[in-house]
Amino acid sequence: MYNPNSKAMSDKLQKTERIYTGPAMIAKGVVARLNKVGISPIERNNNESSIVASSTIGVPGQVMVFIRKDQLSIAKTTISEYLKEIE
Repeated sequence: MYNPNSKAMSDKLQKTERIYTGPAMIAKGVVARLNKVGISPIERNNNESSIVASSTIGVPGQVMVFIRKDQLSIAKTTISEYLKEIE
């Protein structure tokens, strides 16, 4: 049943920001660091989704990490520090 007072899916998507796209191993490290500072990111792997759907769109091993926009300033600092450490 339609509820005009409920938030639409597009509203929820607009409140997230993609902060990382790259190899799955590095994405796991990014996620772990964000979890340590109280941020629960969303991981998305289009390649796995495309395999299930029997298509081959996506880059193998590439993961996207999303967070809420209001967590962006903390996340940027955390991710920058992590990426410097692994260089």
